[in-house]
Amino acid sequence: MSWPPRCFDLLVNGGPLVVDVTEVTSWRERAERAEARAEVADKRAERAEERLAVAEARIEELVEQVAVLSRMLFGRSSEKRSAGAGDLQGSDGSGGQDDASGQADGDGERPKRGQRPGSKGHGRRDYSHLPSREEVHDVPPDQRVCPDCGRQFTALGFEASEQIDWAVRLTRIVHRRARYRRACTCPADRAGPRTVTAPPAPNPIPKGRFTPAFCARLLYLKFVLGLPVARIAKMLGAEGLAVPEGTLAGVLKALAGVLEPLENQIRARNGAATHVHADETTWRVYEQVQDKTGHKWWLWVFIAADTVVFRMDPTRSNTVLDTHFGVTAADREAGALPDGRRLVLSSDFFVVYQCLARLDGVDALWCWAHIRRYFIRAGDAHPYLRAWRDKWVARIADLYMAHQAMAAAEVGSPEHATALAAFEQALAIIDTVRQQQATGPGLHPAAAKVLATLDREWDGLARHRDFPDLDLDNNQSERALRTPVVGRKNYYGSHAEWSAHLAARVWTITATAERHDLEPLTYLTDYLTACAQAGGKPPTGEAQDRFLPWLPGPTGSRDHDPPIIDPSG
Repeated sequence: MSWPPRCFDLLVNGGPLVVDVTEVTSWRERAERAEARAEVADKRAERAEERLAVAEARIEELVEQVAVLSRMLFGRSSEKRSAGAGDLQGSDGSGGQDDASGQADGDGERPKRGQRPGSKGHGRRDYSHLPSREEVHDVPPDQRVCPDCGRQFTALGFEASEQIDWAVRLTRIVHRRARYRRACTCPADRAGPRTVTAPPAPNPIPKGRFTPAFCARLLYLKFVLGLPVARIAKMLGAEGLAVPEGTLAGVLKALAGVLEPLENQIRARNGAATHVHADETTWRVYEQVQDKTGHKWWLWVFIAADTVVFRMDPTRSNTVLDTHFGVTAADREAGALPDGRRLVLSSDFFVVYQCLARLDGVDALWCWAHIRRYFIRAGDAHPYLRAWRDKWVARIADLYMAHQAMAAAEVGSPEHATALAAFEQALAIIDTVRQQQATGPGLHPAAAKVLATLDREWDGLARHRDFPDLDLDNNQSERALRTPVVGRKNYYGSHAEWSAHLAARVWTITATAERHDLEPLTYLTDYLTACAQAGGKPPTGEAQDRFLPWLPGPTGSRDHDPPIIDPSG
């Protein structure tokens, strides 16, 4: 506390103390203002500390995001561990220093590509089934005589070798339909029409210019190989067929209708399956759709034992799952699948799958590969946790190894019993360690977050012990999305809504064919040929059943020569 100047002078020099009230009041006001400024400064300091804490938390969050995105962009695409990739000795996430020898998962030296020395190869492949032509190469006449005496050499036969040629042939087919006129004078009511004409050539698109083989190859190039229509038009132009991109787009749109019944059959069978893998990814549809803001759609995939279904939808909501599996609003209110149905769902733990898993009759198997990625990302973002991360990756690897041994052994055999015991032990170890670490002192926040996720999803992860013959992860559905992702990278999405649904339709048909080891191009050619023979309409009855791969003797199982691009005139 400081005295006013006059009061201090009187106290020092002595004499009567005469205090000016105005001066004292001014002093008090200054003191009050100083205290107010101190309070303001304290509040500002508190706010600055709060902002600093928020900024530090945000920085840590961004560091984690950068680490994750860096791995996605620059890291290995395979999640398989290389030999010696990481030191499994170190801390448990609650203390200690990071082991300098610890490496990120999969950061070990990559093995060389190609066949390993000493391994048995597949041998020379046989291509005798391909169409062949022979070319005879003879020795020049002046080299078939002795240069000394001039006597002719004796023929010893031929040495044979082969080459494979790749020729794309565009053919213009001119159909000449014979016409006949009745030469007699019989009455028209008894003799029929006066002229008859041969029926037109079968065509999958009525009055179209392109054959079933051409249309099948167009679908194959666009959706299976992921080529943009502009690039396909350029390929055709290089072979002499100048066709506008709009014409090819019109062909694709016309084919959508004849493929729909086959897609519906596959959807119905897939939706009634007892075990399904499910996943989704983004897709862009650039047509403005009513009640839809923006262009972000979602491509869903559902994989059953003998079918694969892709669905294009503007939302990522549980209505897609309800529609696919036939769950109604009444079933949601009852909290159970209809008619006592049972469904085993393999997926990640996205909220829509959890919403479906709440229904009685649904057994959710969460993906162990997804929870494994949480540990890897924590180690990438925080070097302090890398040894902890590696130990968790090793525990999950033990679980996978026991599961693979179980799958390789015959049920009921001693090997299967041993593998089953190892699987139970690996799962029990993970359960014990997660509970111990979650309640331990000094746990790093990033490690605590991962363990909280593991605890929250533990029931779905541990439920794999009830279904030991099913995959531990959902990688199967992620692999199925690779073909659409290639198309998304090449042509960014779909310009129109019908094109997006056609893409999902073709992927449904071709992926189901591949699941039965059928060549998609041949399968599409056979189906469109049947549509052409039916007058440009989808086949029905037994003719359609021939194209259901889960039934015996589908058309795609027969051997066929490779179709040729044949635009007809």
